[in-house]
Amino acid sequence: MNIMLFHSTYGPRPAVRAAADRLRAAGHEVWTPDLFDGRTFDTVEEGMAHNEEIGKDELLRRAVLAAAPYSERGLVYAGFSLGASIAQTLALGDEKARGLLLLHGTSDLAPNASVDGLAVQLHVAEPDPFETDDWLSAWYLQMGRAGADVEVYRYAGAGHLYTDPDLPDYDAEAAEATWRVALGFLDSL
Repeated sequence: MNIMLFHSTYGPRPAVRAAADRLRAAGHEVWTPDLFDGRTFDTVEEGMAHNEEIGKDELLRRAVLAAAPYSERGLVYAGFSLGASIAQTLALGDEKARGLLLLHGTSDLAPNASVDGLAVQLHVAEPDPFETDDWLSAWYLQMGRAGADVEVYRYAGAGHLYTDPDLPDYDAEAAEATWRVALGFLDSL
């Protein structure tokens, strides 16, 4: 698979490179665009402030420019938290998208969003302050109405960004379970 993997609001941290290496070791081609011009952050608040400085439209423009040279290949869009929301937006707008792997995040859907059976897998903490139960229920229904084939995996007791070993949210057991299931998902596409 050809995978476009977007970083979280923490920026292009070592965990993103490690995830890309893990995916490459499983036989996938992976690109990890840097939407923050190399900046990384130690707290979610700092990252969110930087994200707001750049602005949603500019972040999406950067993401589209990063994906465009490869989209003809049929990309799987993937991302961590903020990066997942960006991946979702791009996947729903790319008729050649092969799949969508969401780690720790989702995004609003346009009212007219429509895909033809796009395979979507979401991995999220339970509970997650950024992905509440009500939000996830509404998101799941909207994705289904848009035509996506959605699987959701919840990890009780894990922190929001539980796959990053350098953050307080890290949960080794949940992270390994996520990667095991995600790699199976990618192999099925």
